[in-house]
Amino acid sequence: MKNTNGSSLKFIPLGGLGEIGLNMMVLELDQDILLIDAGLMFPEDDMFGVDIVIPDFSYLQKNRDRVRGLIVTHGHEDHIGAIPFLLRDLNTPIHATPLTAALIREKLREHGLLERSLIHERRPREVFSIGAFEIELIQVCHSIPDCVGLAVRTPFGVLIHSGDFKIDHTPVDDKRFDMARFGAYGEEGVLALLSDSTNVERVGYTLSEKDVGATLHEIFKGCSGRIIVAVFASNLHRIQQVIHLAREFGRKVLLNGKSMLTNVRLARELNYLDFPAGQEISLPELSRMADSKVLMLTTGSQGEPMSALSRMAFNDHKKLKVKPGDTIILSSKFIPGNERTIQKIINHLYRQGAEVIYEQVRDIHVSGHAYREELKTLINVVRPRFFIPIHGEFRHLVKHRQLATVMGIAPENCLLVENGDILSLTANEAFIEGQIETGRVFVDGKGVGDIGGLVLRDRRHLSEDGLVIAFVVIDQDTKEILSGPDILSRGFIHEGTKAEILDTAKCVILEIFDRLHQGDFDMDCVDLQNEIKRELRRFFSRILDRRPVIHPIVVDV
Repeated sequence: MKNTNGSSLKFIPLGGLGEIGLNMMVLELDQDILLIDAGLMFPEDDMFGVDIVIPDFSYLQKNRDRVRGLIVTHGHEDHIGAIPFLLRDLNTPIHATPLTAALIREKLREHGLLERSLIHERRPREVFSIGAFEIELIQVCHSIPDCVGLAVRTPFGVLIHSGDFKIDHTPVDDKRFDMARFGAYGEEGVLALLSDSTNVERVGYTLSEKDVGATLHEIFKGCSGRIIVAVFASNLHRIQQVIHLAREFGRKVLLNGKSMLTNVRLARELNYLDFPAGQEISLPELSRMADSKVLMLTTGSQGEPMSALSRMAFNDHKKLKVKPGDTIILSSKFIPGNERTIQKIINHLYRQGAEVIYEQVRDIHVSGHAYREELKTLINVVRPRFFIPIHGEFRHLVKHRQLATVMGIAPENCLLVENGDILSLTANEAFIEGQIETGRVFVDGKGVGDIGGLVLRDRRHLSEDGLVIAFVVIDQDTKEILSGPDILSRGFIHEGTKAEILDTAKCVILEIFDRLHQGDFDMDCVDLQNEIKRELRRFFSRILDRRPVIHPIVVDV
């Protein structure tokens, strides 16, 4: 590919740099835009009521005529979860490996978008063009099958995007990290490497997924009762190992959880899972099976409130109960922020007589992201001119940049890029030339983007301090009170135990009207509502040192 005068190559992350999740980036070459991934993130603790968070697509909406396609590196939610929202008003072709494409189709079907969507299935080492870009998919290992990195050929040189990866020499499906293709591009010469930073703080090498299988084998040998394995529904390699072990130990498998059923069905249809129909049992069959012959595969390893495992732990599941003799294996990492919830579930499972095995007590989980030595290996094999850490919180990006300099890349060629930065690349230089407006869009129910900072602030205020509603009906002409004042509180104080405080608050409102009638000034309903809010705020702050949300309602008739 030859350079053209006036050409420019730009890299713009819309999400995923400085945070975990929300992965989405833009590559621009002249009039063509290529998108890589469109993921979501799950709400943080202070995002009250928010279901999911997606990137801000404003820049793409302004440049919709230039968008040529979306490449998806793999099927995790933080890489595909925002696709339905993107396609609502930007119907661009999607390119993905078969399993990833199947997961995307399922998601688009749920949103009623499948019929008008165009999805191209691609395979590792396949070379194809999207606009001015020539792309090759390169097979990598991760915690879900069909993951790829990307080689993107441009007039300025080749960009290598690692995707989410680890270097597993003994993968469950025997699809190894394609070191040869990465090395071939390294020999040819790579302009820039964009590399996953998630586990840069972890020294050494990631354990192989087969190491988990060996640990599970030891656990299964000692179990005489039912075995319940909670695992991410996307971790089909782990699911496959559990199914193989169930067969070895003469156990039938019950699947539980919507995403578990969906993912296993799709994997079976695509021959990504060896799971004979005769090995699966249904709920009605469960009661007829001896405990020593049963294994359940379920979702809920992160303590999700409505998951089957959570409801079983709190004895709230209509059809599945935990009983003494059960062995429950939480075969996943505790995601930061979920620890207390998971520990509560573990305690409740123990109360019901089960034995619980989790990451802190046995090696029953391995990461899907490369540790430091693997990150160093990729840098050494690719040998890029420029290095750009991606996928991670800001400290991860900084530490990955430091690692790249240790590996011999010039410090000035290791660039820290954040969401919204416009990174310009030529054959000889890379620099941040500006920024675009980007951010997070909150999805709450069917509402997309209608929840902003003010709404979250109010929700936070309500969650911390409660709500007080003051209601009064007045005569439109005389301003005499016809009904009330009545006060209703929620999440503030219990009306039965501290009713005298609310009675005093009513007196505060009556004093406002006394002053109104004694003076020669006039107030409309809005003025009265504001005055009631001010006086009640002062009263509650003085008496209780609390600041509830106060909502006065004044009706004149």
